[in-house]
Amino acid sequence: MEKKLFVSKKIISGIFISIFLLLGLGYFSPLVLDVEAKNSETYRQLTLFGDVFQRVKEAYVEEVPDKDLVKSAINGMLANLDPHSSFMDDEDFEDMQVQTKGAFGGLGIEVTMEDGFVKVVSPIDDTPADKANIQPGDLIIGIDNEGVYGLTLDEAVEKLRGKIGDPVLITIRRGKNDPFEVKIIRDEIKISSVKSETFDNIGYVRLTTFSQQTTPGLVKAVQEFKKDLGDEFQGIVLDLRNNPGGLLSEAISVSDAFLELGEIVSTRGRDGNDSTHHYSRPGDIINGLPLVVLINSGSASASEIVAGALKDHKRAVILGTRSFGKGSVQTVIPLPGHGAMRLTTARYYTPSGISIQAKGISPDIEVEVAKIEPIDFGIVREEDIRGALDKKQEDDKANKIADNEDNISETLSNDNETSLGDSLDVSEKRQDEIDFQLSRALDLIRGASVFNSLKK
Repeated sequence: MEKKLFVSKKIISGIFISIFLLLGLGYFSPLVLDVEAKNSETYRQLTLFGDVFQRVKEAYVEEVPDKDLVKSAINGMLANLDPHSSFMDDEDFEDMQVQTKGAFGGLGIEVTMEDGFVKVVSPIDDTPADKANIQPGDLIIGIDNEGVYGLTLDEAVEKLRGKIGDPVLITIRRGKNDPFEVKIIRDEIKISSVKSETFDNIGYVRLTTFSQQTTPGLVKAVQEFKKDLGDEFQGIVLDLRNNPGGLLSEAISVSDAFLELGEIVSTRGRDGNDSTHHYSRPGDIINGLPLVVLINSGSASASEIVAGALKDHKRAVILGTRSFGKGSVQTVIPLPGHGAMRLTTARYYTPSGISIQAKGISPDIEVEVAKIEPIDFGIVREEDIRGALDKKQEDDKANKIADNEDNISETLSNDNETSLGDSLDVSEKRQDEIDFQLSRALDLIRGASVFNSLKK
């Protein structure tokens, strides 16, 4: 035992001697030099920043407070990383915390930056922007007759904000059309993140955002469907159109509500080992009933997580148009005494391992926005034909069809006549009568319900 211990000490001593010899011969010098070179470059760049800061402070035409210069420098550094990284001072940080609780002030639009302009991701339901018909994809190129090109996203958002009741004039470019101006009155934005109703025996749930109210509101809506419809309950349409996202925890919770088992979403950072996986727990709140999810280009972030999870697990049919494609994770890092920074730290991946970023979620069934408009073609059926079998009162019906034929050309040429879709005021119609995508979703669930009843 003592001999073995003595040998071990000799080996250890030899290892240390070898290390010193290697250092002396320079075997580790490339590594040391590499670290020193990187540090030297960092110091050189920081020296450059200090020189510019000092020159601006001394020679700029107007005196600028140090605080403003530093804030602008930080904003520039973060804004040039990607459209979603930004700096928030104490006031902005407080506003963000209020937003996630479901109430804040402003116009009611989720925005990002594109080619130097502010791009609308989506308007929020029942807000001033929504009532002004602001649409996903609109570019805001001017605010109160001042261009926004060259501003950071935070600077542009700051200009859109203001006192409740004050107007703001924004200049919009929509597609290839000429720019136009829209005047919007600022208001307090109170978000009811869950809206629900029934269409016949089908539940409809619209999620406007993912806030702390979302999952409880969804569960409450489903409970009301079950109570009101009982055994006639056929399924749910989950509407995520123009939902700009929100809390990751709520996206996971909403997905979990419909999934029995499996991964919901994973996040992966710069380091390949820095990944997080989120899984569902047993229990489906609608017990396997048909589920259709509506998405469009205004469905972003948390909406895409839900749609991606339900699609990959084949739990729902995704219907509509391709989603926005915001698949990055922002971490809010508090800076005590200075606010916080929002930094992109990872990417989202669906359960099948597909990145959402810049790709979005493609629907299973692509359905573009369209107008529902019934047209009367003067339909003729068997019972309208003179002498048809098993027909009673042939003469009366023959006279009726003859009269119809005489009036068809007059009806089609009469400019004062309108189809059913035009003659009824939109406010008098149910939503599924004017919303083509929703109508298709409801038909899918009705078809699934009929098919299941045939199998039984």
